Amino acid sequence: QVQVVESGGGLVQPGGSLRLSCVASGSMFSIYEMGWYRQAPGEQRELVASITSSRKINYGDSVKGRFTISRDNGQNTVYLQMNSLKPEDSAVYYCKAGTVNEYWGQGTQVTVSS
Repeated sequence: QVQVVESGGGLVQPGGSLRLSCVASGSMFSIYEMGWYRQAPGEQRELVASITSSRKINYGDSVKGRFTISRDNGQNTVYLQMNSLKPEDSAVYYCKAGTVNEYWGQGTQVTVSS
């Protein structure tokens, strides 16, 4: 059974930075894609950023130029560096690991507020 665990959320002031981490463990198959998604209250879950094992990267339009995703393939770990945070970035951030199936973490809360 694949386990996906996120960490690094919290409360930050507008303009500040946070770094999220996600570790996927227990997979018998190579993890092709890892990504970050977020969901604010009353909103649909949306893509923040994703990265494949060959380091092909996609970003959601609202975070381009502010967020950076990176990955350590050997450790099945993905990071999300979030800079210039805005109140509208507040959400629960979920990590997804994709093998032959998709596995999700429990989420970590990010709150951007003064």
